[in-house]
Amino acid sequence: MRTPSLMAAVLLFCFTAVAAAQTTVVSTQLRPIEEAEKMRNVLLKGAADPVNFIPEDSNTYQTRMQAELAAAKGRVHVTIALEGELAPLDAMGGLTDVSDVIRQLSASRDFSAGSLELAKMGGKAFRFVPFLTNTYIMAANKKALNYLPRGADLDRLTWEQVIEWSKNLKQATGAAKFGLPAGPKGLLHRFFQGYVYPDYTGGLVRTFKTGDAEKMWADLRELWQYTNPRSTAYNFMEEPLKTGEVWVAFDHTARLLPALTEKPGDFVAFPAPAGPKGRYYMPVLVGLAIPKNTPDRSAAVRLIDHLTKPKIQALALQEVGFFPAVKADVGKLPQGTRIAAEGVLKTFGAKDGKAAKLPVGLGARNGEFNKVFIDTFQRIIIRNENIRTVLNEQARVLSEVIKAANAPCWAPDESSGTQPCPVL
Repeated sequence: MRTPSLMAAVLLFCFTAVAAAQTTVVSTQLRPIEEAEKMRNVLLKGAADPVNFIPEDSNTYQTRMQAELAAAKGRVHVTIALEGELAPLDAMGGLTDVSDVIRQLSASRDFSAGSLELAKMGGKAFRFVPFLTNTYIMAANKKALNYLPRGADLDRLTWEQVIEWSKNLKQATGAAKFGLPAGPKGLLHRFFQGYVYPDYTGGLVRTFKTGDAEKMWADLRELWQYTNPRSTAYNFMEEPLKTGEVWVAFDHTARLLPALTEKPGDFVAFPAPAGPKGRYYMPVLVGLAIPKNTPDRSAAVRLIDHLTKPKIQALALQEVGFFPAVKADVGKLPQGTRIAAEGVLKTFGAKDGKAAKLPVGLGARNGEFNKVFIDTFQRIIIRNENIRTVLNEQARVLSEVIKAANAPCWAPDESSGTQPCPVL
């Protein structure tokens, strides 16, 4: 009979052997349970090697990856993250040059010029392979269109018109029908960082406490009167749209897609509104990067080859609502996916559209940065505190976060060179 210690050793050996045979992926994207299952069972189906897909919360991703990179030999073959999330890892020398992989893939794939430029992360060599792209849009139940302000163009709305529209809806239905993803796992911070702050102020960090920002918060306070109060529990806007609790919503395209797919005849999708300083939007680029200490670079390249195949890219659009980073024949898309695609294409193609980059250079401070905007929202909108007082106090917190991260400005803020972005 085997002794317990011998049995434990055998089990440990078997576990290690299985783990070694897998390609390990740590990802900040496709984290929700439904999306992670689609990744494992659909997008990774047919990959050359078994894959261990590990979704990681963006707030702890940097800590985990930095610990992985500190090891002599890592356990992560490929990491999937947003461009801004990969930037700190690259700054510490943690990502390998994938120029050879790009050259190899480009022979059979057509990457967009814009995504390839971003993949260089400001240098000459490619630091990641473009994987997926997306943005945030608006969706509305067709019943809401009857209450649009007179003369309003759905594809060219202003925030002033959205406030009036939401007011009309509440007066007509007796319920607040505008909704925001303000729940604990919602993406409300992106609503501020890529949309209303740039729309009203033309910036984000530099303009955090300006008079233009004060006006923005005053307008949001008015909009909140016509916003469904359950928004503070909404993590994804799909469910309140499907149930009819909300008729007009803002969210990430992938988080709106289930509603559009399940009830395609009920909804339309369109760009987010414009403010006094323009119609900003946040393009989301997801990259595939290889850590410097990957346990098997060949396995990493095989996985990247699989995930960038045009047919897999088309499946990503159909299954999880992320748009291909390479030219792909998406064929006859389901009606709901076509609605989402129209909203995204209108956003990217808007003549007055301006891009606001995802926050970069924040590293492990990314969560604290996002929290500044959520805390400001809680204090001004939910607790009805004085706008100027809150902005002054939160500006000091924001400045401390930026200085601690030593993060230079990014678009839409004016460059600060290599110096931390100032909160003016």
